[in-house]
Amino acid sequence: MSVRYICLLANNVENAIMSILMCLTPFLFAPFQPVWMLPAPRISHLQPLSDEKTLRVRWMLNCSDVVVDFYEIQVSRTEFHTIIYSNYTLTWTSAVPLNCTDHSVRIRGFYRQSGPSPWSDWVTNKGTEPEDKMKVFPSQRFLKEGTNVTLCCVPQRGANITNMAIYLKNYSVISLGTRVKAITIPNVTFPTTPIKAWSLTCNDNDKEKYWFPVSFPPQKPRNLSCETSDMKTVRCSWDPGRPRHPFDLNKQTRTLHIENSAVAAVRCAVSSCRFPVVPQLEEYNIRVVVKDNLGEETERYRFNLSDRVFPVVDWDKVSPRVTDATLSWVIEGKLTDSMPVVCQVTTSPDRSTEVSCQNGSSLCQVRLDHLLPSTRYSAKVRCSVNGRLWGNWTSVQDFTTNPLVTLNIWRIIQKLDHPHSRQLTLLWIPHVTGSGAIHIIKGYVVQWSQKDQNMTEQVDGGRTQTQMSIGSERCDLTVTAVVSSGASVPAHITIPQMNDTGILPVEKRLKDGFTSLSWDKWDKATCGYTVEWCIQGHVMPCALQWMIVADGNNTLLLPNLGHFKAGYRYTFNIYGCTEDGHHHIEIQTGYSQQLQSIASPSLVEPVQTTSSSVTLQWLYAEDDPAHPAFITGYSVTVQESGYDRSQVTVADAHMKSVTIEDLQQNQEYIFSVCALSEAGPGQTSTISIRTRANYSSHMAKILIPSLLLLACVILLWPQRKRLKTRLMEVFAYPAGMNIKTRELERFLYEVWTNHLQISSNAQRQLDCASCNAVQTVHV
Repeated sequence: MSVRYICLLANNVENAIMSILMCLTPFLFAPFQPVWMLPAPRISHLQPLSDEKTLRVRWMLNCSDVVVDFYEIQVSRTEFHTIIYSNYTLTWTSAVPLNCTDHSVRIRGFYRQSGPSPWSDWVTNKGTEPEDKMKVFPSQRFLKEGTNVTLCCVPQRGANITNMAIYLKNYSVISLGTRVKAITIPNVTFPTTPIKAWSLTCNDNDKEKYWFPVSFPPQKPRNLSCETSDMKTVRCSWDPGRPRHPFDLNKQTRTLHIENSAVAAVRCAVSSCRFPVVPQLEEYNIRVVVKDNLGEETERYRFNLSDRVFPVVDWDKVSPRVTDATLSWVIEGKLTDSMPVVCQVTTSPDRSTEVSCQNGSSLCQVRLDHLLPSTRYSAKVRCSVNGRLWGNWTSVQDFTTNPLVTLNIWRIIQKLDHPHSRQLTLLWIPHVTGSGAIHIIKGYVVQWSQKDQNMTEQVDGGRTQTQMSIGSERCDLTVTAVVSSGASVPAHITIPQMNDTGILPVEKRLKDGFTSLSWDKWDKATCGYTVEWCIQGHVMPCALQWMIVADGNNTLLLPNLGHFKAGYRYTFNIYGCTEDGHHHIEIQTGYSQQLQSIASPSLVEPVQTTSSSVTLQWLYAEDDPAHPAFITGYSVTVQESGYDRSQVTVADAHMKSVTIEDLQQNQEYIFSVCALSEAGPGQTSTISIRTRANYSSHMAKILIPSLLLLACVILLWPQRKRLKTRLMEVFAYPAGMNIKTRELERFLYEVWTNHLQISSNAQRQLDCASCNAVQTVHV
C-alpha cells in the first residue's frame, strides 16, 4: 500500500469554524497547560485506488501558521488492528491486496518545540464481504513474471478455508483475520502447461478454479525509425524486444501518435506501423505507445520525410544474349517525377554498375557487357534518392547467356599418284562454351577456295570431318556450325602449296614420363604452332589429337596424362603456323614409360665357325614402333659347358652381327642374343655351337718336345759316362749299389715321360685359364 497525504484547508463553513476553534484552543487554555502540545491531525479521506494496493489518505491541517516538521503513519490489518507498518516514510506498498481484509490508517505529526501530537483516530478501508460466493484477489488476475505475489481467498459468511493449492500443489496458508486465507508465490515463473496461467483452488472440495495468467510488462520500443518508398505512405518499424509466447493472455496494444498533427492515433502491429503522409507536413514528431495489463512504455522519434525515402524496386524483365544482357526494373511511386534516383545493379561475381534514372519514367534499364557465353549470372538492384540511404535489394534474378560455338580445326594431307593432286581430310572439334549442350548444333557449312574456284559443302551435325581432293596450289577453308540458338564463330585454315619450303623436320627423342613438350622457336611462325599425335600411340587406325599453341609460346602442357599408356610409342608432330599455312618443323618421339618386354632377335643359320671363333648374325626390326622401348643395342652371351659366362655387347642397334674369338677348338659353346633398351634386356634367342678341331696345333705340341729331347740325347751321348757318374752323385746312390747301364736308361726314360706329362698338363691349365676370362668387345 502506498500512502500519500494531501494537506487541504477547510472549504466549507463547518470545517472553517472547527479549524478556528482548534487554533484558538491552545491560547484559551494556555494558563492551565504547562507546555503547548500540537493537536492531533484528523484524517478526512481514505480511498483505495484501482491497483488494489494503494490507499489515498487526506487529512486536515489543524493550524495554518504551524508548520509540522514530519508525520508518523501507522497501518493496521484485519479487524484486530494488527499494526503492519509504522514509519516516518509516507510511502508504503501492500503485499496483500486491499480487498482481502480491512486496512486501517492513523497519523500523528511532530513539531520541534512540542514533540508528537496525539494519534488521529483509526480510519478503516473495509475488505470485501462476499454474500453468496467466494471471491479471490487480486481481481486484476495478471501476475508479473519474476515477482512475489500474494493471493487470498475470501469466503462467504459461514464458510471456512482449509487449504489453498496451485495446480494441486498445497502452499503454506496465511491467516488474514478469522476467515480470510492467503498464500505467497515467490518468483513467479511461466507455467510449463500450454495455457500460460496459474490455477488456484481454495479448498480440496472446491471444484471451481481461479486462473491467474502469467506475463511480463511491455518493453520499450528500440531502434525506432521511419521511412517512405513512394512519398505517400510512411512506414515506421522498431525492435519490440522480447517475443511473447503464442498463448500469452496478456494482450498488448500499440498505437502511434503524430504529436505535431491533429491526425488521430494509429493502431500498429507488433513491430511496425503505417500511416498516410500528412499533407504539407515535412517534419514529423511521433510517439509509439505500447500498453498491456502490466504497464505501459513509450518511445519518441523525429524525422524529415525527404531524408527518409527508400525506393522500392520490382523486376521488369531480363534479356540475355551471347556476351551481354539488358536488365530493366520499375521504381514504385513514380519518384523520378519529382527527384533524381540512382540505382545500383550488382551481378555475380563482384560486379557493380550505377545507373541514373531521371527520365520521368518509373522504368529503368541497364546493359551489361563483356559477359561470358553460356554462363549463369545472378543480378539484384537497389535504388536511392540522395545517394546516402539505399532501399532494399530486389530478389535475386538469375539468367544465363546464350551459348557460343567455336571449332578447333585441323587437316591431314596425303599425296596421290597424280603429281599435282592431294587428298585432304578436314577435321574439327566443336566446343560449346560454358554449360551449353552440344545438341544445339544442327550441322556444318564447309567452304573452300583454290585459285578461282569456290565450293561449299553441307555436313550433317553428327559428323566432324570431311574429305576432298585439292590441287597443288594454296587452298583456304572455312567451317561454320549451324546452331539452333546462340551464335557460331567460323574456323579458318590454310593449306600451303605443295613443296613450297622444302623444310626437313628436326627429330628428337623424349625422356620417359614426359608431361609437356618444348621445341625451338621457328622465326617464320606468325600465328603460333599446332601439335598433333595419335591418342593410342602407334596403334592403327590413328585417333588423331591436336592442340593449338598461341603465338610467342613454344611449350605445351599435355592434357589427360592418364591416356598415355606405358610401352606405347608416341610421335608428336609440330607444325609452325604462317599466313600461307602450317609447316612441319619438328618430330618428337617418346614413351611415357619404356617396358622390358622386348621381342627376341632371329638368329641366322648356319653359323660361321672356326677352331677359335664364331660369327653370329641375327635379324631384328630395331625401328619398329611396336617395340615397348627404344632399341639401344644387343647383348651376346657365351658359355662353355661347366664354365662361367662371358658377354659381348653391341652398342649399335643397326649392327646385327658379331664375331667371338679366342675360343677353344673342338669345344661346345652356348650363345644367347637379346636386344637392349633403357628399360633393360629383352627376351633372348639361344643356340649351341661346337668349334672346329685344330690338328696342326696338336702335332706341334707333340713334335717340338720330341725334337728337343732328341737333340739333347745326341749332344749328351758322347758324355754319357761322365753324366752317369754325375747322376750318381746327384741322386746319391748308396755305396756298393751297382747301377747297370740298362737300368740307367730305363730311369732316364721314365724321367722324360714324366716331364712330357707335366708339360702337357701345364699347357692345358693355361688354355683353360684363358677360356674362363670374360671378354667384352665393342664393335
